[in-house]
Amino acid sequence: MKSSLAATRVFFVPFISLLLFGIVIWNFPVVAIAQSAIPDDVKRDTPGQVIKQGQSLHIDVDLALVNVTVTDPYNRLVTGLDLDNFRIFESNVEQEIQYFSSEDVPISIGVIFDLSGSMANKVGKAREAALQFFKTANPQDEFFLVSFNDRAEVMSTFTSNVEDLQSRILSASAKGRTALLDAIYLGLNEMRNAQNAKRALLIISDGGDNNSRYSEKDIKRLVREADTQLYSVGIFDPFEYRSRTPEELSGPSLLTEVTELTGGRAFTVENVNELPDIATKIGAELRNQYILGYHPSNKSHDARWRKIKIKLRAPKGLPPLSVYAKTGYYAPSL
Repeated sequence: MKSSLAATRVFFVPFISLLLFGIVIWNFPVVAIAQSAIPDDVKRDTPGQVIKQGQSLHIDVDLALVNVTVTDPYNRLVTGLDLDNFRIFESNVEQEIQYFSSEDVPISIGVIFDLSGSMANKVGKAREAALQFFKTANPQDEFFLVSFNDRAEVMSTFTSNVEDLQSRILSASAKGRTALLDAIYLGLNEMRNAQNAKRALLIISDGGDNNSRYSEKDIKRLVREADTQLYSVGIFDPFEYRSRTPEELSGPSLLTEVTELTGGRAFTVENVNELPDIATKIGAELRNQYILGYHPSNKSHDARWRKIKIKLRAPKGLPPLSVYAKTGYYAPSL
């Protein structure tokens, strides 16, 4: 039985974290923005409540839930930290961490799969990566599948039948232009039907966009509002061999920017043989996250953007660690 967090009113501030009991390091290269680590302690008025396996937590007030990732100097994931290793600041005001969990909870996941013409020589390995990612599923997880080329379409609504998703991917072929931004929009819209509180999108693409109705500005606003972490696996040719179209050149930065906004991460791949391994590592990261909860000291329901910063009090003896987290969330309006 896995732990769950239920609330009458909850802001789910999704920050990806990979922190488990027993210091464990995963070999996991990433590109992200590190937040600072600090050594000093902070006074707490009430002790943090550890949410244990099999325990349900019912809360009748506003609660912000935060996911965090920590890596070592080699960009390997670090586990084994506890509640006292973290500090959370909202709009530069330190918040009291009151809830803490490291259990693997059911996830609702959407896979956004690029079937545009530029993927023709990469789609085989991309399929293999998606299939490998599905293998990381737990019985209570649910998945949907969105594909895109000239336009985005839902190939499968939410299902726990991984075999059905696999068959749909295997039968698809790559052709046409690239409506990546529309596909992200469609995926976030489909996520409204999710049954689980924890939600993520995995984008498998060579990046760029040349056929979407939605703009980059539209999508960035949308992902900041969504309670969904975005991950991407960007499959790129070496820079000197890329075509010189603006879409091709901007592909890596586009995927990096939209994922970082949500607390997710972007992985860049030039060797397609690395794809299955990276997909497995993303699956492992999603399964192993610390969730930190706090009641925001700012009680206003003003729909304004609240900046968040996570700082770390690392245990003695560890090398300098980096913290990765979403930069904020929108306060509720009601």
